Amino acid sequence: MRIGELAALVGVSTRTVRHYHHQGVLPEPSRRRGGYREYGLRDALLLARARRLTELGLSLSEVRDVLTGDSARELREILLELDADLARQEAAIRARRGRLAALLSEEAPSPDDAVSPAMAEFLRCLEPVRDSPFAAAEAELLALLDAAAEPEDRDRLLELMRPMTTPEAVARAEVLHRRLAELDGADPADPRVAALAADLAAHLPRELAASLASAMPGADDPFAQAFLADLSPAQAEVARQAMALLAHGAAS
Repeated sequence: MRIGELAALVGVSTRTVRHYHHQGVLPEPSRRRGGYREYGLRDALLLARARRLTELGLSLSEVRDVLTGDSARELREILLELDADLARQEAAIRARRGRLAALLSEEAPSPDDAVSPAMAEFLRCLEPVRDSPFAAAEAELLALLDAAAEPEDRDRLLELMRPMTTPEAVARAEVLHRRLAELDGADPADPRVAALAADLAAHLPRELAASLASAMPGADDPFAQAFLADLSPAQAEVARQAMALLAHGAAS
């Protein structure tokens, strides 16, 4: 058989056959007097095996080693690893489809809604307080955390924030955000600033406050500066004082 006949018989392209030769998956056959490769039944069987194994997900180097008997691992071990990898991919696809289903359930989904299901559920619980600029900034920070943090760290933080989703906690948050809104345009030295900072720090659950305090960035941290830059001077001062109170509480 010529290379084109071999490729057609197995259902691959002649380019694939040549690539398999180059990668050592398929040994070079004998050549005719004119230099053309001459393939036999054995070559067709090897090529068919290689095709089946690559379709299962084996790399060409794994296929080469399996077919030549040079693999340090049994084919069963390789296939078990492939099966485990496919199971992880299936779980990831199911999770992505779950997120898509949640987005598609909205009449007008927005890019800000494309967060993990756990974060989306948390943000829905805080919907009553999301109409203030400060609350909107908090929601944006949480969305950023959802994208940047490791899933375990994000889930742990969400668990620590769970007490903030009770009706009583949401009602307190509404009052705090209203007081923050009232400071828009106020002087940072306004006497309401210190009282509100203390109430904000006290609003956080104890374990959450301790966790945030241990991971609190310094005032010169670019991330903290970017967050504070979006607030009015008095509101930014509230945030600074609240962070200082949390840090002090963790140290004492």
